[in-house]
Amino acid sequence: MTRVLILCTHNSARSQMAEALTREAARRAGAALEVHSAGTEATRVKDEARTVMAERGLSLDGHRSKTLHDLPDPQRFDYVITVCDSAAEACPVYPGPTIRLHYPFVDPSGGSLERWRAVRDQIETQFTAFVEALAGGRPVPPSSTQSPAVA
Repeated sequence: MTRVLILCTHNSARSQMAEALTREAARRAGAALEVHSAGTEATRVKDEARTVMAERGLSLDGHRSKTLHDLPDPQRFDYVITVCDSAAEACPVYPGPTIRLHYPFVDPSGGSLERWRAVRDQIETQFTAFVEALAGGRPVPPSSTQSPAVA
């Protein structure tokens, strides 16, 4: 089974949404993925993330903000994907065959629900493409250096 870690700073919004959306994309694609998210520090899962994910029929109930130390076998992931620049800079070195990717997204914190929805939709598009590439035996989308614009 392919292990995927999605890493952000606080594991409170973008990485939580990406975790749920990646699991759902894997379920739809029939891809055997074990998906986790974590932060460089733990806080709490934001209510707005819960709200916009519920709009997609995905619950973040039971999700909690966590760090790498809270994960099973934290040094053994096939893919480590950072979703914010500060996490990319603070990401630990992974030995062996771990593939590191950077898919940055604008932080929706403090913004309207429309902003949260736009970021959720961008995350969904990016991580669905990632899962579909894995499921189809194709190269995954490459790292990006710039967050997509949010309307």
